[in-house]
Amino acid sequence: MADSDSTPVRTAAESPERGRGGGVALLVIASCQLMVVLDITIVNIALPHIQTSLDFSTENLSWVVSAYTLTFGGLLLLGGRLGDILGRRRVFTTGILIFVLASLLGGLSQESWQLLAARSLQGVGGAIASPTALALITTTFREGPERNRAFGVFAAVSAGGSAIGLLAGGMLVEWLDWRWVLFVNVPIGLLIALGTPRHIRESERHPGHFDLLGALTSTAGMVSLVYGFIRAASDGWRDGVTLAAFGVAVALLAVFLAIERRSKQPITPLWMFRDRNRAGTYGMMLSLAAAMFGMFFFLTLFVQNVLHFSPLRAGLAFLPVSAIIAMGAGLASQLLPRWGPKPFMVAGATLAAVGFGWLTLTDVDSTYAGSLLGPMLVFGFGMGMQFVSLTLMAVSGVAPQEAGAASGVLNATQQVGGSLGLSILVTVFGTASRNEAADQIPRFMAEASPAQRLAFERTGDLPAPWGDRVLAAGVSSAFIVAAVLAVLAALIALLVIQVRAGDLERLQGNGGTPFGSSGK
Repeated sequence: MADSDSTPVRTAAESPERGRGGGVALLVIASCQLMVVLDITIVNIALPHIQTSLDFSTENLSWVVSAYTLTFGGLLLLGGRLGDILGRRRVFTTGILIFVLASLLGGLSQESWQLLAARSLQGVGGAIASPTALALITTTFREGPERNRAFGVFAAVSAGGSAIGLLAGGMLVEWLDWRWVLFVNVPIGLLIALGTPRHIRESERHPGHFDLLGALTSTAGMVSLVYGFIRAASDGWRDGVTLAAFGVAVALLAVFLAIERRSKQPITPLWMFRDRNRAGTYGMMLSLAAAMFGMFFFLTLFVQNVLHFSPLRAGLAFLPVSAIIAMGAGLASQLLPRWGPKPFMVAGATLAAVGFGWLTLTDVDSTYAGSLLGPMLVFGFGMGMQFVSLTLMAVSGVAPQEAGAASGVLNATQQVGGSLGLSILVTVFGTASRNEAADQIPRFMAEASPAQRLAFERTGDLPAPWGDRVLAAGVSSAFIVAAVLAVLAALIALLVIQVRAGDLERLQGNGGTPFGSSGK
């Protein structure tokens, strides 16, 4: 998520900071990335409590995740451009303060729409701060071992942020309240904002163009598309608002493509999709992120609502996934120079598909150790193999000054694909849940006590065990679509990705830039 434009010759104004303060500068930058990354998962553990507190339906609850990831992913590349043109330290601080304000407003929310607006604003702040944070490493630390160590810390924080978010979210919800998964960002963000001017130098500004219209049309188009799917889950495919949302999405995304083709400095360089391997990589990330976001969303609801895990126990339940992802990534990193990325892309996507296929067996009698842990570990190991391979393939064959744009598009694809995929899975979940509810309601009315029937007439919510069966049926059906998406990713890896013998030599350090030309 570095800058997307050519890197100029560094001037004195942006020479790496030397001597005292380098460690503190890295702490400031890494803390920002940690806060932005863990915010994607820290809220997941709080979802059942948010649903009860603010009266969300299960379908609309997905917006708590998507409102953040859509704006975050949609504006990532624009955030990098802002840092180039206006100065990275200034933009970094602005992004942090926006994130802090949004977190405070989100924690204070009394209505569902207030929380969704705050989550969207959080995504804006994260999109401004995150790509600028990575770019600041290049202007703060000397090239060589010092900068390599800084990149290593940044990567470790990015990889570990999800696990930390799950655990922290569980502790905050169980010991305090769901609102603290948002409030916790306020003191951390303020410390980062205060430390930035003292320990990070401002970068030189570069003339350039803001592709603001491209960023807005792409983000608005994806929001409309996601809304269409979620609306279909509750109101059906023939609903007028559903059809209008899809129509608006198609129009906005068509306008976005037209803008990008004509722009001299587009927010999304479309030429990157001309290269077969890179286009395949983006397609794989879109499919896998769509399935992965759905897994965490639905299993979080399942383990707390059906298995009755506490928030802390739920957070701990997902930690093995983070550990196995790290193991898969480590194995892929060691063996990539020998075998190249394609075998890991095929095997990783296949393992993910197997994990999701296994999860389709989820029902009301499922247990964590006997039914969920196994497929979660299979999925996690496959995804760990994917992360290294996809990142390498995304930046392969591009000029060094364009690597930031290539990786930025990959990151944006992950966030937007996750939001889109979650909305599709929620649509399937909603349809399956309604069908199962139609079977369970007569049973409930025959077996329930008068008090239970009275409560149902008042709230419309089926209690356990009838409600658990409805949720389990919806979750199982959603995982069928997740498995299909993972199979699609495996087919792309098998049929689209091409790695030649010369590419392996370059991976082993015997040549230049891996995987051929830039695809321009």
